[in-house]
Amino acid sequence: MQEKDWMNNPKLQGIDKSKLEMLQQMADQGSQKNQNELLSFLVAAASSGKSKGLQFSPEEMKLILEVVKMGKSKQEQERLDKIVRIMQMMRH
Repeated sequence: MQEKDWMNNPKLQGIDKSKLEMLQQMADQGSQKNQNELLSFLVAAASSGKSKGLQFSPEEMKLILEVVKMGKSKQEQERLDKIVRIMQMMRH
């Protein structure tokens, strides 16, 4: 899957394009971080999104994660799941 092709997946057609663009920008920036920097980057990115009024419903997050995981190796999928679990723990 090409880098930005995930945003055109029909499963995501009900999600605001500005949210998908923000996620792509975060992914571009996050891919340059090492494992130790990634968590603090994600926390900052989540805060930035909230301050801009961009919040994702649980359904949106589930769909986005499902699409992003397509074509990824089992290890990459597990890593994404782990990051999501960490972010969910931080919200509570």
